[in-house]
Amino acid sequence: MSDNPQRLVTVDRTAPGHFTATNTRGGTIDFGTAVGGGAEFTPVELLLAAIGGCTAADVDVATTRHTEPDGFTVTVTGNKVSDDLGNRMTDLAVTFSVTFPEGEAGDRARAILPRAVTVSHERLCTVSRTVETGTPVTTTIKDA
Repeated sequence: MSDNPQRLVTVDRTAPGHFTATNTRGGTIDFGTAVGGGAEFTPVELLLAAIGGCTAADVDVATTRHTEPDGFTVTVTGNKVSDDLGNRMTDLAVTFSVTFPEGEAGDRARAILPRAVTVSHERLCTVSRTVETGTPVTTTIKDA
């Protein structure tokens, strides 16, 4: 991993209500505002995916040291509200559904699963830790 802690993503508008995010390695993901019923992810859904993906990666590393899972699904839910605090998500919940094969290796993976989920939630998952600690976000407008 790089010694540089900064991460950067650029978001470009590609059409009305449609955007492409690009990371420094050249990876891209298209998303939109869901106006018109498109199938693209919305920014809120990307937030949920980031929370689920971050903690899934942590748990995957810990459990697959013992065996490959038979099934591995993480579901992230939340409620979008608009109140005196503005638009935001509440009641975020992450649910793991993970199964392992029978046998000694599967038993070891099942045994460490609860601890792996807890450690990811309490220490490792940068995305959910950032949301939970309430990191401020600043905005600026660059002169054209």
